Amino acid sequence: MTKHYKIYKNVKIGENADIGEHCVIGLPPSGASDGELKTIIGKNAVIRSHTVIYAGNVIGDGFHTGHGVLVREENMIGNDVSVGTHSVIEHHTVIEDGVRMHTNVFIPETTVLKKGCWIGPHAVFTNAFHPLCPIVKKCLKGATVMEGAKIGANATVLPDLTIGKGALIGAGSVVTKDCDPESVYSGIPAVKIMAVKDLKCKYDLIERPYETEEEK
Repeated sequence: MTKHYKIYKNVKIGENADIGEHCVIGLPPSGASDGELKTIIGKNAVIRSHTVIYAGNVIGDGFHTGHGVLVREENMIGNDVSVGTHSVIEHHTVIEDGVRMHTNVFIPETTVLKKGCWIGPHAVFTNAFHPLCPIVKKCLKGATVMEGAKIGANATVLPDLTIGKGALIGAGSVVTKDCDPESVYSGIPAVKIMAVKDLKCKYDLIERPYETEEEK
């Protein structure tokens, strides 16, 4: 560990952590005092410089961040989760084991990312149907991304949707409705164009780029 970081009270970090310079861990959210919310980060974490992790997070082993990551308060984050440089995770999300988020991803509150899903760079999730509505906070609802689904770069996902297990969302797509499992969606708005099992490798290096659930 370097000496140019700040760790607040009631923070527990597992062994073999590598914390970069100018990181802040356990920052109390508005209305909470220092140490009021317990923060847990498992072993073998790599928290790169200028990352800020608020208080109340429960994070598993093998947590990795890029530089300048922001993780707000009271999230449940599993093992072996990776959050790319300059990505933002808002509060009260659920992120399961093996999720990978690339650079500049935005995950708002109440989003659920299930085991092993993959979020491409600059993907944006939303959770407000009517921003600035006087009662907007009563109906905030993020998307749910099921196990093994993949979200392409620069995709936008609207609130309260379910992206099915093993689905693939094409780069730049705008997802406006639920997506079926093991299916490829693309476009604005995104529509189903094929089954994941029918995808072919452009360079003929592998018969199928992705193993489907029925093949496991």
